[in-house]
Amino acid sequence: MDKVSLALQLILSLSILVVLHEFGHYLPAKWFKTRVEKFYLFFDPYFSLFKKKIGDTEWGIGWIPFGGYVKIAGMIDESMDKEQMKQAPQPWEFRSKKAWQRLIIMIGGVTVNFILGILIFAMMMFYWGESYLKTQDATYGMVVDSMGMKLGLKDGDKVLSVGGVEMLKFNSGLVNNEIVINQAKEMVVERDGQKINLPIPTDFVSEITKYENRGMALYHPRIKLDIKKISEGGPAQKAGLTDGIKMLNVNGVSTEYQHEFRKILTENKGKALNFTYVSGQDTITKPITISDKGTIGIELESLTISTQKYGIFESLPKGWSMATNFLGGQLKAFGQIFTGKIKAKDSLGSVFSIATMFDTGWDWRVFWNITASLSILLAFFNLLPIPALDGGYVVFLLWEVITGKVPSDRFMEVVNYIGFIVLMGLMIFALGLDISRWF
Repeated sequence: MDKVSLALQLILSLSILVVLHEFGHYLPAKWFKTRVEKFYLFFDPYFSLFKKKIGDTEWGIGWIPFGGYVKIAGMIDESMDKEQMKQAPQPWEFRSKKAWQRLIIMIGGVTVNFILGILIFAMMMFYWGESYLKTQDATYGMVVDSMGMKLGLKDGDKVLSVGGVEMLKFNSGLVNNEIVINQAKEMVVERDGQKINLPIPTDFVSEITKYENRGMALYHPRIKLDIKKISEGGPAQKAGLTDGIKMLNVNGVSTEYQHEFRKILTENKGKALNFTYVSGQDTITKPITISDKGTIGIELESLTISTQKYGIFESLPKGWSMATNFLGGQLKAFGQIFTGKIKAKDSLGSVFSIATMFDTGWDWRVFWNITASLSILLAFFNLLPIPALDGGYVVFLLWEVITGKVPSDRFMEVVNYIGFIVLMGLMIFALGLDISRWF
């Protein structure tokens, strides 16, 4: 079911982005009285699941559940009608329109995607706000994971700044971003009440950006093991535990912090262990059988999470900031691929890699965050000056606007086929990377 959930989220997300992207081409085409022959969600080689002709446009749903397209009359691309192109240009055809009109039609898709990304981010801030743990509220510092250890971090540390950027939020993703994207060379941490400088190892970026380390946190907040409530009917209550107790150890192993306690439960599912705790003035030890889920039916105290709310007028600038910051980070990462600081084989992937970014439990906040990010990425990649992409057309249209010279139909046909082959090659390469990761 997890894979089905991921697949459905991916299809829904891409469908939203593709349909609105294509409407970005469709609407200006209609404004300039250009005939749009087809508008399809999903690809439809040989047959379609649904189609209906309305006016000059055939609206349909294909059977390959990724992507979609609009077919604009008189436009030179992989779906063009070669016989039609041999005839004299008609007033309703793309090739008959002025260069500036064709330019607006071509940039319509990426414009919509960029605006959509901003609006989704803004919607998220308006509806949910921004929740985070302040560094000052992480009372007991961090629990370091394996990647954090490679930075020299230790349990109990607090990251105060990275590359001179103050870390007001207790978030290892922000630390990772400063190191990988902004190439920070050192960080300042608080350790045992003292501030110390930690240099970033020179090989850390290549290590953290490996595909197998993708999404790996550097650390998590360390939380004291304070029991908030004993759950009704759980193993702990059945063993006689009541609210207000203080857990000391399990089978003699100290459990001062929650991560230590959870580790013992996870490693001993279905087993009966001796739990030692303080109740009032008494120290008591009782056997409790851990459930198959690794729980004993207790609710633990949590840290104070801050939430910043945004009104409708505040959320729009915040959405803009989130979109531009994300795009800027991706541009820097893209540049580092070309310089070799980040390896392409660790950064690229097909739709299968994209699917793993979603939450298996279908968390709408995660869904919309990924969809907004993908919308910005779709705008960016479509603007790359590669023939067959929107950016390729834009380059030639700008050349035409500036010089007044129109590239020949034959030239455009050849470069578009070359661009199409390049894109197919990149897609096959990305798919091959994913397949190699599975075996």
